[in-house]
Amino acid sequence: MASSDDTFSQVIDIGVEEEEESFYARDDDVLTLLQPTSPPTISSAKNIPKPPPLPCITYQRFQASTRKTSSLSRLVPKEAVETWDKLFKEGFGADTYVETDNKSHFPAHSSVLAAASPVMAKLLNQSRDKNGKTYLKIPGVPCEAVHMFIRFLYSSCYEEEEMKKFVLHLLVLSHCYSVPSLKRVCVEILDQGWINKENVIDVLQLARNCDATRICFVCLSMVIKDFKSVSSTEGWKVMKRANPLLEQELIEAVIEADTRKQERRKKLEEREVYMQLYEAMEALVHICSEGCGTIGPRDKALKGSHTVCKFPACKGLEGALRHFLGCKSRASCLHCKRMWQLLQLHSCICDDSNSCKVSLCWNFKEKMKKLSKKEQSKWRLLVENIITAKNSLGPFSSRPSGLI
Repeated sequence: MASSDDTFSQVIDIGVEEEEESFYARDDDVLTLLQPTSPPTISSAKNIPKPPPLPCITYQRFQASTRKTSSLSRLVPKEAVETWDKLFKEGFGADTYVETDNKSHFPAHSSVLAAASPVMAKLLNQSRDKNGKTYLKIPGVPCEAVHMFIRFLYSSCYEEEEMKKFVLHLLVLSHCYSVPSLKRVCVEILDQGWINKENVIDVLQLARNCDATRICFVCLSMVIKDFKSVSSTEGWKVMKRANPLLEQELIEAVIEADTRKQERRKKLEEREVYMQLYEAMEALVHICSEGCGTIGPRDKALKGSHTVCKFPACKGLEGALRHFLGCKSRASCLHCKRMWQLLQLHSCICDDSNSCKVSLCWNFKEKMKKLSKKEQSKWRLLVENIITAKNSLGPFSSRPSGLI
């Protein structure tokens, strides 16, 4: 913790912060409704509507029944999945075929493809071979990925290792042919540590084209977190030449994130200064009312210099007070000036100056009334920021609380 002198020197330099508001849910109204009430009088009973009937089942039973119904509606037996997978592999009764880039093809069922993808339904109606048979051509993707894609449309089955190998191709296919279930699987695979600094730029560009917002967020976070390493990769260099607008967008995102980080750090530092001022005022009240160490009221027994005080700022403030009381040039002394500011700050936050034990509290309260409105608003704002900083720590803070 910074010393008391360092704390006092920052009293005037603190900037203006917006007041933070905390919203808490009110449970009183709900509890009131649940509590039994006294029976209404005859005069007021006519205006009270009849309560609704009690539910016939409990909330737990309702949840259980809902889960049971929804699970049954989505339950697919293992045998049914195996049947659809077998139908794809054997191609029994197939009326169409899927063709890949290397002219290889495998049988399929047009009704299954059309039901699984509205895009495929239109393509099957538009494309026919020389014999008049419908077919589906999927170019630009390895034949293994096309095979996995069509298999997924039948049974939603896939091999884990193959999915990781062709996940980017399958993400493109799921987007182009409008298969959201497959896109969710691809996003889940990519989000489980598949992305690294070497491929993050390529994945980001692909995710933007495929409307995979979750993957875009993951990639952008990785770029911001390790921009230096990512910007030196081959993927970044290729992107810089092919898509300079994306490069500019990423650089602006990194700058914005760094600015927000600096602002948060600045606010945390200011909050720490406010908390040090709060602790200094607590220690001031403690010394003037109870006494501590080697300084305190005349009617109080001092605890000695070896006593450990529960107020963190007490030891530094004790030395500052001793200097203040013995200084011969208080008007020009920098240390004394800081003590004057602390005493004035205390008077601004003190609610009962008439009975306050702190020296000159009432005098500073009267002096405050003679200041200009600009000076008064400055001190009030400082007090508000100190109180806000204290309240922001919450009720479980380990810092002592004696003023608020």
